[in-house]
Amino acid sequence: MAGYVCTVAGGKGGVGKTTTAVNVAAAMEEDGYDVVVVDADLGMANLAAMLGVDPETSIHQVLAGGDAVSGALTEVQGGITIVPGEQSLEAFADADPAKLKKVIKTLRNAYDVVLIDTGAGLSHETTVPLGLADGILLITTPDDVAVGDAVKTAELADRVGGDVIGAILNRTTTETDVEDIAEQFDSKLFAVIPDDIEATENEPLVLNTPDSPAADAYRQLTEQLIGVFFEGVAFEDVETALEPEWFDEEPEEDEDEDDSGGRFGLFN
Repeated sequence: MAGYVCTVAGGKGGVGKTTTAVNVAAAMEEDGYDVVVVDADLGMANLAAMLGVDPETSIHQVLAGGDAVSGALTEVQGGITIVPGEQSLEAFADADPAKLKKVIKTLRNAYDVVLIDTGAGLSHETTVPLGLADGILLITTPDDVAVGDAVKTAELADRVGGDVIGAILNRTTTETDVEDIAEQFDSKLFAVIPDDIEATENEPLVLNTPDSPAADAYRQLTEQLIGVFFEGVAFEDVETALEPEWFDEEPEEDEDEDDSGGRFGLFN
């Protein structure tokens, strides 16, 4: 049976798309699934740098027509396989995003899960992965611009026939109005990932800081995704991964009793 292809997307840069892809991959590998992560951020590829590897062959070379995707497969910590990119402008100019379709078709026949890490913005190179996926995960931070760009990405996905299965709210604190942000998406809020800067210093954090709140959040998210990908769980039935103990700051009594939803959103 062909593997599940999931595109990790979000309009704004720096919201945690690569971090999410890497940690979901690591958690799925722990659960016995064979996962490959493809760096489809052709303009600003950073997957290899995040994981500290220096590959000989990149996705850019594959998309330029010079190499087979098998030559770009790179093993990293935790048994994860990645198809890394490179950062030169020449490589970006030569890569043809349209050839990504053939690459993903090859990979889905060899892996249980193919995670496509995408770039920022709304362009041809970011649109192609939306149409190739069985399901799309939207990543955003609480920043208004990031939320707005993620909503635009969802609208674009709909236009190209993509299926947004859920959203993930990254870098959340007790200041975040989770409910208000969740209401801006038509899709389910799958997980709330706590802001955990120290944990993200050595990725994948689920392997290198396994007891951190962020690691717990990514593991819970992964359990939900496995249910959707392989066990027939409807994504609208998924419960949002959110644990109050992930957040150090305790709300003051008067704010906690605010029945308007307050600044703590789902923490009430």
